Amino acid sequence: MSGVASSIGLSAAQARRIALAAQGFADARPVDPATRQFRAVARRLGVIQIDSVNVVSRTHYLPAFSRLGAYPRDLLEREAWGPKPTFFEYWGHEASLLPLESQPLFRWRMAQAEAGQGIWGGIARFARERGDYIEGILSEIERRGPVVGGDFATGPRGAPGWWSWSDGKRALEWLFWTGHITTKTRRGFERVYDLTHRALPRAVVDAPTPSPAEAQRELIRISARAMGVATAADLRDYFRLPLADARARIGELVEAGDLIPVTVEGWDKPAFLDPDARRPRRIQARALLSPFDNLIWFRERTERLFGVRVRLEIYTPAHKRQHGYYVLPFLQGERITARVDLKADRKAGVLLVQAAWREPDADAETAGALADELQLMAGWLGLNAVAVVGKGDLADALKSGLAAANT
Repeated sequence: MSGVASSIGLSAAQARRIALAAQGFADARPVDPATRQFRAVARRLGVIQIDSVNVVSRTHYLPAFSRLGAYPRDLLEREAWGPKPTFFEYWGHEASLLPLESQPLFRWRMAQAEAGQGIWGGIARFARERGDYIEGILSEIERRGPVVGGDFATGPRGAPGWWSWSDGKRALEWLFWTGHITTKTRRGFERVYDLTHRALPRAVVDAPTPSPAEAQRELIRISARAMGVATAADLRDYFRLPLADARARIGELVEAGDLIPVTVEGWDKPAFLDPDARRPRRIQARALLSPFDNLIWFRERTERLFGVRVRLEIYTPAHKRQHGYYVLPFLQGERITARVDLKADRKAGVLLVQAAWREPDADAETAGALADELQLMAGWLGLNAVAVVGKGDLADALKSGLAAANT
């Protein structure tokens, strides 16, 4: 594909604005965000990563907040796990919420998992060795109806990691990965599993299964719409497609005119433009971004777009962390201008800023704009105040910004 002639050249600023618009940051936030706006964001993104870390908010709640503002948090819960959900759970990017209508697009991945491909090696080995046990678990779910992992907490445990799971947990994970079962709902954050054909709407279950190539082409189209302009690596990463398959599908979409080859100033690899991508002349966004937000989850792309190196430091020893434990970059206009290490002290009712750092593109308005966004987040989380309690070269200015906002 590197030999495909590019007919369009984009500046770095144009590419950044296209990417931001594709992710929903060119749109003004609605005054009273509700179901329609939430669904529009979810479908625009195509996938929302799930993560259990709750030091601020579990990450799947945050992309809609970043784009819509203070939407009702229970709206996501209804859409994902209510009586009539519009999402299903599967391995999309990582563990993900995905629009229901895209479920057939992942059946090739489920089939590969059944064949022991594209699945954690330990789980694949367990399936080979304990096939009868897994069949027994599946039969039990069919007989009993919805179950949780604790219903099958049997078998020896070892050191931390997947291998510490009970045999029942391993069986459930394999059945989930292969599409035999899915998440019907959640209790707290615990999955409640049921047979896929019982948990999902009949229209989804009965939808035809596309060929792997057809499904992968559509997933890349979704990725391209969600990113606006992207390299082959970006397009592959969005839904974690196999390398050879992604290359083949991108070439086919270029040939069909569904992707336009372009060059981008400062990018050292060819890029591809969604033919319908918006090209705004200016972006006036303001958003705190989850470290797992679609805009920044692929760190190479983040650095290309914004010139900012973002790394997740949750698993870094405390004394080696550069910016903090749960750090949210701050999008101001078209640039990432700051980052803050946040913690929700729910008992005290305070959103704690444990560190606040400037980025090179910070300006005189950064502290005030960030203070406003932090106060919006605190209210959305049901907290009463924001307190800067930590370090960082933006901490003092942020304190002043918060004080000014409260006078």
